[in-house]
Amino acid sequence: MLRKILKIIKSPKLIILQILVSRIFRFIPDDIYLRIVYKLRTNKTLNLKKPVTFNEKIQWLKINDRKEEYSILVDKYSVRNYIADRLGEEYLIPLLGVYQNFGEINFDTLPKRFVLKPTHTSGDVYICKNKDELDFEELEKIIDKWMRKDYFWLHREWPYKNVKPKIICEEYMIDNYKKDLIDYKFMCFNGEVKCVFVCQDRNSSEGLKIDIYNKEWDLLPFQRPTHPNSNKKLEKPKNYKRMIEFAEILSKEFYFLRVDFYEINQKIYFGELTFYPGAGFEEFSPEDSNLLLGKWINIPMLDQQKI
Repeated sequence: MLRKILKIIKSPKLIILQILVSRIFRFIPDDIYLRIVYKLRTNKTLNLKKPVTFNEKIQWLKINDRKEEYSILVDKYSVRNYIADRLGEEYLIPLLGVYQNFGEINFDTLPKRFVLKPTHTSGDVYICKNKDELDFEELEKIIDKWMRKDYFWLHREWPYKNVKPKIICEEYMIDNYKKDLIDYKFMCFNGEVKCVFVCQDRNSSEGLKIDIYNKEWDLLPFQRPTHPNSNKKLEKPKNYKRMIEFAEILSKEFYFLRVDFYEINQKIYFGELTFYPGAGFEEFSPEDSNLLLGKWINIPMLDQQKI
């Protein structure tokens, strides 16, 4: 916590960003707020009239593409029914419980290992590998902090605005064929998989590695600077073809959707659906890759409008 505070103090931009997310600035319209934050985060001017890069189009979609069903799809609890209806319950990680708050969790009934997640945010997770060593007071603080989050106001990601906060508990999954779980993030553009972000070593001392493959499983020559490549080509997942099929089924109605899967013990498991990776502030290297990904999002009304 102290390191985070010192980092903010040393950076005027981070100080401004922290101030902007406070409740008193919620009157700022979404488009103006996103222009300000985009400039602070990327040092670039956000073009919402004629967006061309991936990040610009993601910001445009935040403001202009809003449907009630999106809130169901980003909700980590309600999306389970959506996946069960379209793919089947067998592709869901087993659910151990759903709770309104920390006090509702009956730890006596939970196994030794489990995973907790809030339903209404992105990136928050608590992995318990040994219940006997669990610090209940610390966990309560973490969960209370989750439940106080009003996630929409952070990046103005509209679907989260109407998600009711809950906590879900999932089974702790172990792959007998791999040391750690590998996360396959299928980037779907107008219902077609164009590339896959493969995430591994998330819990290693070196940190998360991300490799980017095209649909044919060839490594692409670009990366996320904050999460370097692993510098090795992975073996294609056994169920890769089926994963692509499922990703395209789930994304066919959307301009852009990221569909995440795991392959655990050679079986497919659903991860999550994401409309706005990195909230539309992701860095890419080289920068041309940001343009390429943006080109893949086809929004007809943008092509027809005049600047």
